Formats: sequence, C-alpha cells, structure tokens
Amino acid sequence: MQKKALLRKQFKKLKVDGILITDPINVRYLTGFTGSSGFVIISEKHAIFVTDFRYQEQAEQEVKGFKIKIEHTERTREIKNICDVYGIRKPGFEDHHVTYGLYRELIKRKLKLRPVTNVIESLRIVKSAKELSCIKRAVKRAEAAFRKLQPFIRTGTTERKLALKFEELLKLEGCKTLPFGVIVASGEMSALPHAKPTDRKLKKGDLVVFDWGGEYEGYCSDMTRTMLLKGRNISRQKELYYNVLEARKRAVNSVKSGIEASVIDAAARDYIKQQGYGDYFGHGTGHGVGLAVHEKPVVSWRNKELIKENMVFTVEPGIYLPGFGGVRIEDMVAVRKNRAELLTSLPKKLKIIEG
Repeated sequence: MQKKALLRKQFKKLKVDGILITDPINVRYLTGFTGSSGFVIISEKHAIFVTDFRYQEQAEQEVKGFKIKIEHTERTREIKNICDVYGIRKPGFEDHHVTYGLYRELIKRKLKLRPVTNVIESLRIVKSAKELSCIKRAVKRAEAAFRKLQPFIRTGTTERKLALKFEELLKLEGCKTLPFGVIVASGEMSALPHAKPTDRKLKKGDLVVFDWGGEYEGYCSDMTRTMLLKGRNISRQKELYYNVLEARKRAVNSVKSGIEASVIDAAARDYIKQQGYGDYFGHGTGHGVGLAVHEKPVVSWRNKELIKENMVFTVEPGIYLPGFGGVRIEDMVAVRKNRAELLTSLPKKLKIIEG
C-alpha cells in the first residue's frame, strides 16, 4: 500500500481531515525531495508538495505523485489557502516540529489544528526492500572507510587527527553527508559514550572507541568498534571487551519478530549485571536507523513495543568505567521472522594494535 494511503487510513483515528508535514526527514520519506525547504499537505483525496522558487526544478525532478506548488506568499497564509482550496478544516500537524510561533500564526488564521505524534515515524519504522538496500550500501561505505583507517591508528597520534582522517575517508567512499561527527575516544575518554575527539595522544594500553556512520541516498548506518593499543597491563581492558562482546552476542541472538524491544535489551543488560558491571551500562541497547541515524524503535528496558519484521536497529551494549576507559561494540541488524540478519561485517574479535 502506498505511503499516502497508509497515512490516510489513520485520519479517522486521529480525528483529522488532512495533515501538514513539515519535518524535513518526513517530507523526504513521503516525497523523495532532498532540498532544504518544503512542506506537504495531504487531504482525503489530494497531496500537495510546497516549496519556494529556488527548488522548483529540483522538485519537478524528484517529487512524484504530488501536486507541486511554489510559495508566492507568507507561509502561514499559503498553508491556510491550501486548506481552504482542498476543504481541510481540521488539519493535523507534527507537534514535535512545528514551532510555537508557527502554531500561533496558524491559529490566528482560524485553522483548527490537531497535534499528531509519530504518525510518519510509525510508517518509517518498517523498512522496504529498497530502503534496506540503501542502508546496506551505507554500511558498506562506512566499513570500507574504517578498514582504510587502520594504518593511521598508532600511539602518538591524536584523537582529533584520527577523526579528521576518518571523515575524509568516509567522504572519499561516497558519503555526501555524515550522520554525526565521528567519535574517536581513547584511554579515560573512552568512558564517555558520546565523547568528542580531543588533542589527547593515543598511549600504550589505551582502549580506543570508534563510533561512526555512513550514508547512501540519505539513508544512514551506525557502528562502533573498540580497539586496544598493546601495553604491559591490559588484562582488565580485555576482560571488559569480552564481557561486552558476549552481551552483544546474546542480544543479537535474542532478536526475532513478535518480542518486546525490552527483551533484547535485557539479554545484554542481564549478562553485564552478572559480570558485576551493571552500574556502568547506562544507555539503551540500541535504536532504529534509517533516514535518521536515531529513530524508532528504541531498544531499551523501558520500551514494550513489539519488534516487527524488516525493522532495522543497532545493538550496542557497553561498559564505561570513569577514569579508566570504556568499551562499546555496535552492529546493525535487520529483523527476520525468527532471527536477526547482521548487516555489519567488521570483525568482532579484539584487535590489539602494536606500536
């Protein structure tokens, strides 16, 4: 069923007779438009894509199945005019994206707005074959760049230099944009799950966490690997690594359609607790990946949402010891009926780097 038809099926439940889509990612999902200025209005029988004159030619090339309209007046007036022309009296709007200022101006124009939450996101959560193909291409680009980074990982170089080189390699692999800034975190900095690269030099015995993503046709990938620089006393670093690796394995093996997301989280979390590190794993086990690098489903102890076939998400347990260092291993999976299809292929065995 077409995306627009699936959306219209929800109108009655949402108590709307049309919907205004302004989130750029959701606009792209519905229309294929890759520009930075545009919105969508869908009624029971019509679908209108609106942009400004700068993107007219681009819209004509990219947007199919929508009436394309070029803005000729102030945006709230344009929205009101379209609603009047197509008989929309109770438009839904994306409450996570419309600003209070825009909402107030639309109310002034006598529109009976109704907030809707996660309507498009609920469609995006299950991937089509085409979307999955794009995600796999994004994974390949990211993995190729990481393999080419290996010769540059050595003692004496800085996190910042490695991150800059890594971003260069990702772009050379064809990534037009990066889903987020590359994370390179070494030594005690690796205990920060979202550390930013610094001028800290890599030292012997350091755990080094690399967290990065690739892109293909707007779709993202996201993965993490942890390496170890050879040193004299590295037994605890190894212990942390193999505990996280086992937690990751248990979580991946638990994936199948029909279970709650929290079951996958528990598979990793319970093992880490058993090893005595439960207090040092504070984030969820994973998150969805698609047009956004962080999207539904959330794989955490809080989420009782049922996992469905063709969802795509990360599995990324970690242990983070303040003042010492941390380990995270992150892979991407696609859900099949009774198993997880592993999308990432980089080795999981601990790599100990000489020199």
